[in-house]
Amino acid sequence: MTGGKYDTQAERWSETAYADSGSYLAHRGELVLSLGPSLGPGATVLDLACGDGGFADHLPAVFYTGVDASPEMVKAANHRGRAVVLGDLNDYEPPRPVAATTCFRAIYYAADRAAFFRRVAGYTERKFVFDLNPRQYSVDEVRADLRLAGFDRFELRPFFSPQRFAVPRPFVRALHGLERSGSLARILLAVRFSYLCVAFRGDKKT
Repeated sequence: MTGGKYDTQAERWSETAYADSGSYLAHRGELVLSLGPSLGPGATVLDLACGDGGFADHLPAVFYTGVDASPEMVKAANHRGRAVVLGDLNDYEPPRPVAATTCFRAIYYAADRAAFFRRVAGYTERKFVFDLNPRQYSVDEVRADLRLAGFDRFELRPFFSPQRFAVPRPFVRALHGLERSGSLARILLAVRFSYLCVAFRGDKKT
């Protein structure tokens, strides 16, 4: 996130940014842990543009560190008891490598996407997970940038969790089921929702 823009929204960000934050973030957390190389207990996760760090509640048993460019978001995260530091995703580097890096609703803040991917690849040991709107970005171009950065494996998973509208849980479960529906999922992605993407190196599948 860019510093300043989100400062006034920092209070209870995770609760107000999603119509049903619990369901939305829980599903995201499940996929972050399971897609591509799995993350077990004790894995280190770096969450770029993390807001108030509320996503950490849905990544059980990992060592979570967040980074955000908004001082007020960092303050709100620290009040939650989350390890979040001030930094910009374009130039931040952790003091030591991490098992996984995540970046949600923020990939468009990369000033130079290819350079951003190279930086992330330099400190990420197992996988990089992020979301991507296929109506805004070319999947093939993103895949090419990741490959140049050293991520030679790339997987996509449709992510059908409503962000702005709360819907009954049975309907949410039905949407999650559609994520594996192949051509039907691609039709839905043409008008709504996004992909969850995981990039990793070929020797890191297990």
